[in-house]
Amino acid sequence: MNEHRPTRRGVLKAVGGLSAAMALGGGGVLAAASTASAAGDGRGLRIVEAGESDPRMWYYRFETPAIAWKPAVNVLLPDDYHTSGRRYPVLYLLHGGGGDFIEFDRQVNGGIRAWTAGKPLIVVMPDGGKAGWYSNPVSSFVGPRNWEHFHIEQLIPWIDDNFRTYGEYDGRAVSGFSMGGFGALKYAAKYWGHFASVSAHSGPASLRGVADGIAGGVVHWANASSAAAELGGGMVYGMPWDQNRVSMDNPCERVESYRNKRIFMVAGTSPAPTFWDKFNETGVLQTQREWRGYLDRAGIPYEWYEEPGGHFVREHLFRRDLDGIIDRLRKA
Repeated sequence: MNEHRPTRRGVLKAVGGLSAAMALGGGGVLAAASTASAAGDGRGLRIVEAGESDPRMWYYRFETPAIAWKPAVNVLLPDDYHTSGRRYPVLYLLHGGGGDFIEFDRQVNGGIRAWTAGKPLIVVMPDGGKAGWYSNPVSSFVGPRNWEHFHIEQLIPWIDDNFRTYGEYDGRAVSGFSMGGFGALKYAAKYWGHFASVSAHSGPASLRGVADGIAGGVVHWANASSAAAELGGGMVYGMPWDQNRVSMDNPCERVESYRNKRIFMVAGTSPAPTFWDKFNETGVLQTQREWRGYLDRAGIPYEWYEEPGGHFVREHLFRRDLDGIIDRLRKA
């Protein structure tokens, strides 16, 4: 891809009216948000709320035909973004199921601002639906929920249009937790030229393999959770499955697409004795081990960690991942 040339709007100083508390998930201030923005509409996105008063954490909510409600994004800027004049690599950080971009901020907050302090990296944290699975679903009974289209075809080029980024392979990484870890693995393979580094923190890595004792357990869970929490009875992969779609999204069937990328993954080995922690992390561990076998047989290197505990973001490994991402990507 050609190097990004920022628009004039993309380099203006911070303006607007949303507090840092809102950008990090605080309540009660949405009504104060201003639609006046240093960033502009484009790529099928129309800004309906914007918050750019915090020097580092900028917030936007959009109207888009891809999603039947108004998805949002937080953009965490480097400390010196407004004074350096430099371009920066970008990390796309994807949240897990049951939450949204604000919920992910809560999980890592205090957290993501501190962990990235002084680091030459833009971090983009978008909505992905409560059970969107970073996909364009086979069916939806609640209007469009085309999260894959929103992220890949709209949000990424919109970020490159409005911020000083490297809009190229060596300028982007993708990482995520849980469902977001799967989304990161999927996007890195399916859109090979977009991301040079991929990370899955407690993210499942096989769609067809055994998870929680069920063959194809991740597909079954994606279908069930999306039907209940996202699509009003619709499904990501359909029933019977859209087999081509499963294969296109399955890391274990896209192994060669990870060659020459930096790969980082984390799984817990001793989840808490609660149903959800066991259900989530048991499947994560099983599918990551399966995927590592495919990578080993293909001779593709990776960095992996199995640690005690269950389904949560491990700060020391997230920090290690950030350092590895910065080392791999083009320098600011």
